[in-house]
Amino acid sequence: MDWVKIQNKLDVITRKWWFLLVLLILFFLPSYSSQPYDPQEIPQLIIEVMSKSFLYTTPVPYPIFKIIPILVVVGIILFGDRATRCFDIYVAVSITLGTVLQNMALTEHYGFAVITGNVIVNLLVAILWWWESIVKVNDFSPQKRPLWKYWVVPVAFLAFWFPINTQTITPDLNPLNIFLNEAGLTMCMMIPVYLAVLTLFYPQVNMATMRVTSFAGLITSFFNILQWFIFNPQAWWMGVLHLPLLSISAYALILSLRKVELRQEPASTQE
Repeated sequence: MDWVKIQNKLDVITRKWWFLLVLLILFFLPSYSSQPYDPQEIPQLIIEVMSKSFLYTTPVPYPIFKIIPILVVVGIILFGDRATRCFDIYVAVSITLGTVLQNMALTEHYGFAVITGNVIVNLLVAILWWWESIVKVNDFSPQKRPLWKYWVVPVAFLAFWFPINTQTITPDLNPLNIFLNEAGLTMCMMIPVYLAVLTLFYPQVNMATMRVTSFAGLITSFFNILQWFIFNPQAWWMGVLHLPLLSISAYALILSLRKVELRQEPASTQE
């Protein structure tokens, strides 16, 4: 199998306007529910699924998915490109698990329910990360970069920290949240972290994976900004915590759409 040709094809396809349009449309697929519901109830169904998702019934793994990404990032700092595949595999695993846990729930009013659009789009993102973990286009070798490019670090850290009391939807600056809360398994808080890493090593990254991940993150951020600033403004702090997803996704998408003179060859094809 010619990995280079497949990767180049992915890069071409994911640049097409119609591909991004299809991704956008997929977000609006009707949610599934084991109980019949009026289409006008979709917003309420989504809120109920997100608030009662399987993610909140399995709190034991929370610290694991906060500590491992810290170790992976430290590994990149210490070992450079030797840690790249570990990063790729971890991102693929976390997005796959997060997609299932965060978008499915046993609800009181709708029975078993699934936010179909989120699941399909996020699983597509996960598939691209699994592909990247096989072919390893990303290259995290040390490189010099302008200081301004590090703006993503504190912004991504805010998302990773996720300093909020989820019961009252108010700020909670307890530093233990860095290690103990559910943010490590949520797409909205971890996508900024993953994209921040890619932007720091741009353009030596998998453009197709970066592009689809950032586009999915950008659309998701729009939905959340509307929810927390417009329709539910009393929960404005949750909106603030989604600004890293908005800003870093937009930045990464712009980078991924730029033309760069770089031949991307997966490591598996190199001798």
